[in-house]
Amino acid sequence: MSTMTETTDSNQILFDRARKVIPGGVNSPVRAFKAVGGTPRFVSRAQGAYFWDANDKRYIDYIGSWGPMILGHGHPAVVEAVQKALLEGFSFGAPTEREVELAEAILERVPSMDMVRLVSSGTEAGMSALRVARGATGRSKFIKFEGCYHGHADALLVKAGSGLATFGNPTSAGVPPEVVQHTLVLEYNNVAQLEEAFALHGKELACVMIEPIAGNMNFVRASVPFMKRCRELCTQYGALLVLDEVMTGLRVALGSAQSVYARDIPGFEPDLTVLGKVIGGGMPLAAFGGKRHLMEQLAPLGPVYQAGTLSGNPVATACGLATMRETAKPGFYEALSRKAQALVSGLTGAAKQNGVEFCGDSEGGMFGFFLFPELPQNYSKVMTTDNARFNKLFHGMLDRGVYFAPALYEAGFMSAAHTDADIEETVAAAAEVFKSL
Repeated sequence: MSTMTETTDSNQILFDRARKVIPGGVNSPVRAFKAVGGTPRFVSRAQGAYFWDANDKRYIDYIGSWGPMILGHGHPAVVEAVQKALLEGFSFGAPTEREVELAEAILERVPSMDMVRLVSSGTEAGMSALRVARGATGRSKFIKFEGCYHGHADALLVKAGSGLATFGNPTSAGVPPEVVQHTLVLEYNNVAQLEEAFALHGKELACVMIEPIAGNMNFVRASVPFMKRCRELCTQYGALLVLDEVMTGLRVALGSAQSVYARDIPGFEPDLTVLGKVIGGGMPLAAFGGKRHLMEQLAPLGPVYQAGTLSGNPVATACGLATMRETAKPGFYEALSRKAQALVSGLTGAAKQNGVEFCGDSEGGMFGFFLFPELPQNYSKVMTTDNARFNKLFHGMLDRGVYFAPALYEAGFMSAAHTDADIEETVAAAAEVFKSL
């Protein structure tokens, strides 16, 4: 890195270069800081709970690569496993023992799944699970919920209009209306609307796809009665319940979010589950799985086609396995949960002392907060957040070396590497910023 002068901003220099060769200067939209304004931080290195930007400024990292870095950056056991795998080969295009080991480890932690297929991204896993649901049921229509993001596959890039049963409103240019004509978007946590949708379309529905804790409208839980009703209606009408646990899988609990709901809903389990992030430990790896009779619909056994050259990549599986072994150690999730709760509690207290409306929630190592007096239950409410105040909060924290998600619609992530001192530093910084809100 070249020596910086007092007036040189290496982040800005890199951003200017990037915008000439990469759309928006970034390879994923939220990184561009478009929602909050300002210049994105270009990361030069990371270790533990921190990363350093191109100006060599250190930040406490609460996005953790948007969830995968549950151990923190550069955990010794993970680094060792990846280095060993690299020496053995980058990619083979043929089966490896480690793919089997990772599949077995996933099934051990998520018992609702009898079989699993490894892929390379959450988008790939989500679109493939939808294809299995349609192939297994012979039906085309499916339900998703406003504010839940299941990747950028065409059929899933849909927003809700006003009222019930609004079909075919693409959220992205390039998605023809006819591609999403079978996608039904409902309001999250609205039981009455869900029941009406099944009454109208139940016999045509292949599945309900839902994030049990939505992480793309910040942090919003599906209520227990709502999740229970999703399961009951799917069973009643012969539709499949697909839980998108790309964010929550092995992040909120050892058994993922479905194990959290099973505490309050006896016998609760989905038909299909979509996983990502933590199971790859930071490498491009995701998965989808479910009951044996459903997964046997996949080629080469059945008529539903899905394939991937880099699926089950040997370096990615090594990274994922090493990460999962660490998270399986006794007390891991309890300690992680205590840290997330301490952060949310500290932020809430700091806001209250300064007369700022604030609420937060967490589960395991995932958390979120809002500039509201109480937690929102759906996307419409989340959308009423005061963007200007959030942006001021974000930049105030950024200036003080704390990196939260650069958008008010994204959840935050705690890692095992965060210390009590990191949390105290974060809360102290927030107290200063709240004074200006």
